[in-house]
Amino acid sequence: MSSSVSSELKKDEEEEEEEAEDEEERINPTQVKMSQIVMPCHSNHRQELSVGQLLKWMDSTACLSAERHAGCPCVTASMDDIHFECTISVGHVVNIKAKVNRAFNTSMEVGIQVSCEDLFSDRHWRVCHAYATFVTQRTNTGQKVILKPFIPYTQKEQVEYSLAAERRRVRMVHDDIIKELLSQGPIHQADNLAVGNAVAAERTRVESVELVLPPHANHQVNTFGGQIMAWMVNVAMIAASRLCQAHPTLRTIDMFTFRGPSQVGDRLLLKAIVNNAFENSMEVGVRAEAYQEEGSTRHINSAFMTFEVLDDHRKPCTLPRIRPEPLEGQRRFQEAIARKKIRLDRKYIISCKSHIPLSVPWDPTNQVYLSFNNVSTLKMLAARNNWRLSSEKDKVRLYTIEQKSMLSFRVEAKVHIPADRAFSLLAELSNRPSWDTHYQKCELIHRVDDDDFLYRVVTPSVRQGAVGSPTSAIQGERVLQDFILLASKRKPCSSGDPYVIALRSVSLPTYPPTEGYNRGEVLCAGFTILESQNNMSLISYYNQASPEVLPYISTDIAGLSSSFYHTFCSCSQYLTKNRLPSTSEEQTGQNPATNTDQNEAERVLVALHSTQL
Repeated sequence: MSSSVSSELKKDEEEEEEEAEDEEERINPTQVKMSQIVMPCHSNHRQELSVGQLLKWMDSTACLSAERHAGCPCVTASMDDIHFECTISVGHVVNIKAKVNRAFNTSMEVGIQVSCEDLFSDRHWRVCHAYATFVTQRTNTGQKVILKPFIPYTQKEQVEYSLAAERRRVRMVHDDIIKELLSQGPIHQADNLAVGNAVAAERTRVESVELVLPPHANHQVNTFGGQIMAWMVNVAMIAASRLCQAHPTLRTIDMFTFRGPSQVGDRLLLKAIVNNAFENSMEVGVRAEAYQEEGSTRHINSAFMTFEVLDDHRKPCTLPRIRPEPLEGQRRFQEAIARKKIRLDRKYIISCKSHIPLSVPWDPTNQVYLSFNNVSTLKMLAARNNWRLSSEKDKVRLYTIEQKSMLSFRVEAKVHIPADRAFSLLAELSNRPSWDTHYQKCELIHRVDDDDFLYRVVTPSVRQGAVGSPTSAIQGERVLQDFILLASKRKPCSSGDPYVIALRSVSLPTYPPTEGYNRGEVLCAGFTILESQNNMSLISYYNQASPEVLPYISTDIAGLSSSFYHTFCSCSQYLTKNRLPSTSEEQTGQNPATNTDQNEAERVLVALHSTQL
């Protein structure tokens, strides 16, 4: 079984592994490794590793890593989405590596990597990558333990450290997104068939009681979180089997949270039922409650698991429909559709596959994933270690990365302005036309919240033609170029972390492409601003050029660097002029006259802006 990463760009991670080979190896002090050979006692009836057993190993390894950093007992608070793609057979070796990515006040994020090894063929492959949140046990007086900061050293650690804050934002609004979807009214299921052919959901209901014994407890005499998850997987598997009357395969476990502890002597009541069945998958809801011989039940955890049934060719089979119970059954039915939409949004947005449109449709329910993608993509681009210096003029440096079909640019220089003031000025995208000649107009469409905004940007005219082609700047009539941008700004998470202003394209039904405008797309662009000494700031601008314009730009990198230089100088003058707050800021920062030798460089940027901004 394997899991797709819930963070950004799994493909980029694999590429970075090759680049990091030249770096000095450093062992994270919180890193814990566990290797287990899959024995028949760990497997199911098909001689495949039980998912519940894998979850126990993952949780145990992650807990040891968390305790190594905290220096005191820790418990599992939550586990992010896990997606399983293949199976592990008896005889394979499972290698698990866990390390702390970041410590917050009383909680910490632990990254978990699982790989598999075939001892007989010397073959290795990645299995899954998950994120778990751990909290420390309270002291005897009931006080919370404040964690010491985690200090990242390597570039990879710094990226994970920074992205941990973005993942935390996603966790905190996860439940609110589902509520937002359901508040819009019933969600219709597109692949629903005739209700008369459906299976009553009540037929799939499962209840099971487990007595928590000492072998089920951890070293703190609390019920082991991995054991609870394993029991939940077991009853979910039974419920799924009752619907499909076959052997189902677990594909995903949605993000879940432990709501309370359980101890030795507790009875755990596990309830499972199929909430909804789609064409090739079904969602099973599982609830775990704890109780003593006398006393009320305590809600420990709820999880939602997606199953498939595979044929002999490992292809998903068509499943029977489900007929939900009234009231509560209908609620679970609708929530399952909402969760499926969220899963598809995450997969679609975070995967960044080249064959899908860059401009993902924006709506309030996928905003958090678009914002996460926006910021994390820029941070990962900035953290790459293979930037090459292409030109330098008056301490303005242009760096490039040419990899496969993508050309990335970084322009940076130090500016005499405090970082927080530079961040405030550059985050106001509406002011950019005053210093950037490539911004003819910039209007705020929608203020999402304090950190995310939607803009419509109009750039100077380009010649109409095939988008991104070298001839598009020569043939046809000139048309204006416009973009619908999501601007996400982030303040530093800690000392040494930069301010971030990230830009990416989205699409809005209320702002469709219009006649007279050539709609462009931005994959990744934006600024990072790092505090320097003596009220100086290191300001870096990033942009990625798409494959369509790469051959044209690479033939005239000198002209491109000239244009970037003049634009960056204009930006520097704008920031310096406005380094002190003013009551009439909208009247300041006028774009100074620039040298006429930019004509050739601007010709190059015509091709760049035909798909990028």
